[in-house]
Amino acid sequence: MFNLSIGSLYTGQLVRLGAIKPEDKDAFARWSNDSEYLRMLNFDPAIPRPAAYFEEQEKKDDENQRAVKFAIRLLEDDKIIGVTGMWVNWNHQNAWFWIGIGDAEHRSKGYGTDATKLMVSYAFRELGLFRVTLGVFGYNTRARRAYEKAGFTFEGTQREALYREGKRWDMHSMGILRPEWEAMMQAEQEASQEAVR
Repeated sequence: MFNLSIGSLYTGQLVRLGAIKPEDKDAFARWSNDSEYLRMLNFDPAIPRPAAYFEEQEKKDDENQRAVKFAIRLLEDDKIIGVTGMWVNWNHQNAWFWIGIGDAEHRSKGYGTDATKLMVSYAFRELGLFRVTLGVFGYNTRARRAYEKAGFTFEGTQREALYREGKRWDMHSMGILRPEWEAMMQAEQEASQEAVR
């Protein structure tokens, strides 16, 4: 069996997961003016929101026993570049995962993949979950590649579930089970040990 204690729960190769601070609401408000960001994040209509909206949202999330949420921060300067979280169903040991990289300049640089790997690890190591599930829109091929790198497997399609810009798009379901993640971690540890020899 591989050693689960290897590595930090919060720190990856490029980013760390941290607490959401009161001043982060300004970044959230700025990101809400980016329609690409909003359209990659969820089904809801893209609507810009003021900082006060996110302050209230954080209070609600703090009270919700199902929400697990982190800021994504750069290792080099602790700048917030995104947000990630899970809605946990404790009875069944599973969660619905989500992530958003806020500013366009931080997309397609591996930050989302690194944060996704951290969240999956957190789900299994700290929360004791068995399954993590997510949904990805058919047009978000960049996110799908990141999820595959983190170990998620394609599980199904809700055909034409989304309507944007006069076109219908599929919604794909992906998931990872604890045994799959453990096997992936075992393989990575063995490859690392082999490289040292």
